[in-house]
Amino acid sequence: MQKYRADAYLRVSYTADGCVESDSIANQKKLIEDFVAARPDIALVSDRVDDGHSGVLFVEVR
Repeated sequence: MQKYRADAYLRVSYTADGCVESDSIANQKKLIEDFVAARPDIALVSDRVDDGHSGVLFVEVR
């Protein structure tokens, strides 16, 4: 079976009025890890976190 290598992209989202949405970085990470755990053909190799910076600046978590 082919194994796909994947990065998790996590970002803080804001509503139109500037409030932070309820899905925190930790919640997003858990959702992604659960998704990948149910799919043996996907290997999560790193996490990319965008904590309010532009979409081109990342911090590797793993």
